[in-house]
Amino acid sequence: MNLQRPVIFTENNQLTLLNSGAEFFPALIRAIDSAKAEIYLETYIFSQDITATLVHDALCSAAKRGVAVHIVVDWLGTGNTRAKALSTSFAAAGVQFRQFNPWFRRGFARTHRKLFVADREVAIIGGININHDLFAEGQNKRVLPFPRWDFATHVSGPLVTDIHQLMTGQWEKLGRLDWRKRLLMLKPPTQTYKHLHQPIVAALAPRDNFFYRRTIQKAYLFALGNARHTALIATPYFAPGRKFRTALINAAQRGVDVTLLIGCGDFKAQDAVAHSYYPKLLKHGVKIVEYRKSQLHAKVAVVDNEWATVGSSNCDGLSLFINQEANLLIKNHAFSEQLSAAISQGIQDGVAIHPDEYKNISLARKFWYGCAFFIYSSLIRLISVEDLM
Repeated sequence: MNLQRPVIFTENNQLTLLNSGAEFFPALIRAIDSAKAEIYLETYIFSQDITATLVHDALCSAAKRGVAVHIVVDWLGTGNTRAKALSTSFAAAGVQFRQFNPWFRRGFARTHRKLFVADREVAIIGGININHDLFAEGQNKRVLPFPRWDFATHVSGPLVTDIHQLMTGQWEKLGRLDWRKRLLMLKPPTQTYKHLHQPIVAALAPRDNFFYRRTIQKAYLFALGNARHTALIATPYFAPGRKFRTALINAAQRGVDVTLLIGCGDFKAQDAVAHSYYPKLLKHGVKIVEYRKSQLHAKVAVVDNEWATVGSSNCDGLSLFINQEANLLIKNHAFSEQLSAAISQGIQDGVAIHPDEYKNISLARKFWYGCAFFIYSSLIRLISVEDLM
């Protein structure tokens, strides 16, 4: 039985692009403060800093005024000690709180999603965790020279229903469900959308290890396969499978202007994996720019200024094949053009990698990049059932 579910595009959505924490957190707190009945929030990291405290306090205030508040954090991303502290403080305020996969009891997958829904009327989806913009994530917990570069999208319209269903399903699965309820969850959600016109046409593209295993990668492959003019992709970590890399090369060889904007400096081993791909990509016409101004955390792309995606999924094996993710797919020229302008600014702030830089690299660097690729791809193969690389 094929349990894979399709992506369903809906019309009449209203989307607002939120650029980094300066726009995201005020929009999030306004939505929390305006909520009347229920709130769902799911995040990979819920940190302990001044920004996270503002969000924490707003959620507690909502619960105290009678709003049913449900919070899911990833146990690994948030950390065991911090998750315990949140559990205590939220319980005291009447907030319902659950952790995703503590101590890896349900395998290696993490919830890497960043989702919010209030009153089934408004939602926010993107790549921004609950943490301060000027403190780096990753190995190097440094103070950033400029705010972390990231995006989210404020959503109203029919798409909110799909996001709400995804979040309530996650909440129920993390609780105690008997086998009857778990069987009922296998039934696809009812969809009534047929005719797609304007305003904004968009879809929710989740990724999990059951219903939506390949959703986000397929969306990228379809967009790249149909690209005619330009493809801009920004990702903090670049380590996709062969199909994704081949799609980038094929597009470039068709004459599409393909540009990758890649983060660097967070994890040395991850940087080495990305660098192992540079020679072949550069040789076949794919442009590569490294963002060194601050921390790049955006997971966004625009193709031909007509198709765009904003979400939590990196272009790497963990996001595309293992973790739970959630992206928006948007078919709208105005939104795509706005996001394209933002990515183009990031490219201008970055450092272009010239093909000559990787033509005559030392044997030591080649060995390091090769080892990093081998170890990374082997680990991804071990913890995934698919032939990824």
